[in-house]
Amino acid sequence: MLLLVLTVSGVLSGMRVTAQADSDGDSTVANVIVDASITLTDLTPSFTLRGVPGETVTENGAVSMRVMTNNVAGYVVTVRPVSTALVGSIAGNDDVIPTSLLEIRGPGQRNGFTSLASGAPVQVASSAVRSAPGGDIVGNDYRITIPPVRSDTYSGTLDYVVTTL
Repeated sequence: MLLLVLTVSGVLSGMRVTAQADSDGDSTVANVIVDASITLTDLTPSFTLRGVPGETVTENGAVSMRVMTNNVAGYVVTVRPVSTALVGSIAGNDDVIPTSLLEIRGPGQRNGFTSLASGAPVQVASSAVRSAPGGDIVGNDYRITIPPVRSDTYSGTLDYVVTTL
């Protein structure tokens, strides 16, 4: 037969004691690096000025775009024609319209148009502050005095560039 002897020393009470947990802590630093950003979106893909030779045709709001930047110094928008002439679409038509006859007016230039010239960007919009959270909508007006050329659709590409200040 096995005999078990239990010896208790000290005072027993009816109080419960919760076990103490160990803990430790430290901190970390969250860093968010925000790079400079600028985008030009929603650029009107094409526009048309229509008239007869000798007529001056104006299209207000012919081109619009959205400029978005977080640069607190703002931005500048420029445009330049890719070539020196607008060329006809009819085969055998040798007539051209010089791009210098195409004129542009941007925001803040409500009284005057500026002629476009190949290789010479024209400033058409600017802002001295960053854009609105959803971007700034910029519009450009175009005008041309149609020269004595053959009836046709004359086209040329215009490059828009937006740059932070």
